[in-house]
Amino acid sequence: MMLSSTADKISAHRMKIQELRLNFLLVAAIDTNMKVDKVLSTTRAAPDLPLTHVTQSSTKCPPPSRIFRGRQTILDQMHQFFEQDLGKQHVFLLHGLGGAGKTQTALKFIQESSSRFSDIFLIDTSTVEIIETRLKDIAATKNVGSTADDALQWLSSQPSEWMLLFDNADDPKINLHNFLPHCNHGNILITSRNPGLRVYADSHCLVSDMEEPDAVELLLTSAGEDATTGNRVIAADIVKALWYLPLAIIQAGAFISKSGTLGTYLDLFRKNKARLLREQPAQSHADYAWTVYTTWQMSFDQLSKQAQTLLQLWSFLHHEGISEEIFSHASSYKPYCYPSGPPEEELCEPIKFISQFIDPAGTDVWDSLHFIEATTEMKSYSLVNFDPDKKSFYVHPLVHSWTQTTITDPQSYHDSMIAILGMAIADIPQQDMQLASLKLLPMLIL
Repeated sequence: MMLSSTADKISAHRMKIQELRLNFLLVAAIDTNMKVDKVLSTTRAAPDLPLTHVTQSSTKCPPPSRIFRGRQTILDQMHQFFEQDLGKQHVFLLHGLGGAGKTQTALKFIQESSSRFSDIFLIDTSTVEIIETRLKDIAATKNVGSTADDALQWLSSQPSEWMLLFDNADDPKINLHNFLPHCNHGNILITSRNPGLRVYADSHCLVSDMEEPDAVELLLTSAGEDATTGNRVIAADIVKALWYLPLAIIQAGAFISKSGTLGTYLDLFRKNKARLLREQPAQSHADYAWTVYTTWQMSFDQLSKQAQTLLQLWSFLHHEGISEEIFSHASSYKPYCYPSGPPEEELCEPIKFISQFIDPAGTDVWDSLHFIEATTEMKSYSLVNFDPDKKSFYVHPLVHSWTQTTITDPQSYHDSMIAILGMAIADIPQQDMQLASLKLLPMLIL
């Protein structure tokens, strides 16, 4: 009797699961906006879960953070761009450093403009596999097939004002061209750390540091502090130390909210910068999964060893005014020609590093293309920026200080950079040294 009762219960349980799955298939046939793989995994784990708990397709855009502040100049530029030449395809790129707020700016624009787009789709562009999955979701949502190509063909065949948001298109190895609808209509918005994606865009904008009033408001809001005159003065000093970077401000606000340290945070930050920028707050308004330092570490890990070392050496120079000339001049240094130059025993590692940028044909000629390839890696993740007018590189001050935390032996890198600078100026006549220092060399960080 006991066995029969147990068997009956198992049978009834199986029937309930089967009934739930059949109901799901019926609902999915009516509403293809449901995410199939999520539902099936849910029914296996909890067969009594109501269908109302099923998550919607991940191609749906979420709203921006409720504490979003500022970026009005960028938003105005985007509105003007997408509202002109209606009926033609528009492609806009938001690029900048990780943590600068590119995704939030994109979501804010879409929220403000949602009424003019016939469909809005979010494509997480982290990997090729995820891109293809999200495109398949679009095909299923529109009941036009089951492949990524089906989705792209549908978009190409729909001369309407749809919006496609390619978010986090950060991997420079992904050829985004393969996933863009090849047509003359529709709207495409891309967020990326890689400014090189400008080749796809008709217009673009660098998302960088916030304006101070917006940064102060963001800090006080995320910290749960009243916007009194005194608090604004304190907050202004804090956001200045954070170089007005949104993610750093939000992290600081979360820490202040937890600890009640608005008045003492700046002193804590100066003494514990790395710890505070690496800490993931338990409570935060940000949906971003990474801290300031971890998001940069992820980019740093994608660099070649050569590009990593170059960025680490740069962390011992002033954060702006870094030129290729420093290294090209150093490459021509011959110890036996300059007895007053750096001691030979100090030159082993610097010469070994510099030699990587010498023409492999063995002509002892500086290989500018090789240097450009290394710096392009860094620019692809917005870890550095290049000023074509000044022909020099700029490193965000927070990235600049963070880079030193990636070095296990900072003193050796510091000494190497001193040696490279010594090699670079060895052939400059004494009377020209002051001018050369102003033109060629940024300030050395001691």
